[in-house]
Amino acid sequence: MRAELLSIGTELLLGQIVDTNSAWLSGRLAALGIDCYWMSTVGDNMARATEAVRRAWERSDLVVCTGGLGPTEDDLTREAIAAALGETVTVDTSLEMDLRAWFAARGVAMAERNRKQAWLIPSSRAVANPLGTAPGWLVERDGKILVAMPGVPREMTRMWEHEVEPALRAATPIRSRTLKLLGIGESTLEETIGDLVRSTAPTVATYAKSDGVHVRITDRDTDTRARDERVARMEAAIRERVGRYIWGVDGETLGGAVGAALAERGWRLATAEGLTGGELARSLSEAEPEGWYLGGVVRPGVRSADLYASVADLRAEVVIVTEHAPSGEPTARVRTPTTERSAVVRAGSAPEARRRAVLTALDLTLRVIRRGGSDPA
Repeated sequence: MRAELLSIGTELLLGQIVDTNSAWLSGRLAALGIDCYWMSTVGDNMARATEAVRRAWERSDLVVCTGGLGPTEDDLTREAIAAALGETVTVDTSLEMDLRAWFAARGVAMAERNRKQAWLIPSSRAVANPLGTAPGWLVERDGKILVAMPGVPREMTRMWEHEVEPALRAATPIRSRTLKLLGIGESTLEETIGDLVRSTAPTVATYAKSDGVHVRITDRDTDTRARDERVARMEAAIRERVGRYIWGVDGETLGGAVGAALAERGWRLATAEGLTGGELARSLSEAEPEGWYLGGVVRPGVRSADLYASVADLRAEVVIVTEHAPSGEPTARVRTPTTERSAVVRAGSAPEARRRAVLTALDLTLRVIRRGGSDPA
């Protein structure tokens, strides 16, 4: 499946905002095994936007548009899609009622210009947007798909994750599995599984990411059983070679994996950060840590003995410490009821040292917990 991303908005061309949407979406497409061939940006001009949509529709199987779904005159995405596909917009009464109810619930009368946010064309259906007033569009015609979503990142990401991506998974015979690793570099990893990377069914690719290195296994086949069996066999082959470095799969996060491992043992966690300035606590807090994360302290420059003492009253079974060791090296430590382990962090700058210390601390903690508090292999 050939995909194209189209960002719509003059503010992008003027450099007033950065197009983070395309970068995020390209990663999501890659995880689905969908090839993104083109990225385009066009301003709020009807003729140019229509031409951009028409060109994308002609050469791609999937077109994903972001931006231009607001109610103002310069929000032209709906009009451009309709013109490019030769269809006529009409107001969907159900969508209009939902819009009016949204405004009424906030004690505000809906401006008539907002009615355009209730438009549809014959080949489209609305995509729910509970975070804003602009529903998206999902167009299916001639064996192709076009998706239009708001440009506001939080609205777009929610719409993609909860509405669009599930629809694409159902519409395409693609299966993708991502293995997440720490403790091994991308070049070493690719050397170790080099013959597997050359596979064509399924395909295997490695990626350096902020949480380590990812291996993506992707296959497509209308025979879903045969496809899934090939993916499973490939995953087993990769695990046989580098399984000791794998900490999670697909949408798992390091913080979430640590939380799940703690919950399984009935343990609780505290953090004491002399190096990472709260970044470790933030990583854990993003994993909905109710019940297993008791809290932590940030004490820049303090050594491990005093850091451990700072959280002693929390009575956590597991304590993570980040510090500059007496030698000056950035260091991550984890203490459980039966052991204490540490790892030195190699980095060329202070920001990189903090980032790597968080990853190292979480990886070390996860390995220790999964082994029941004993030393990790």
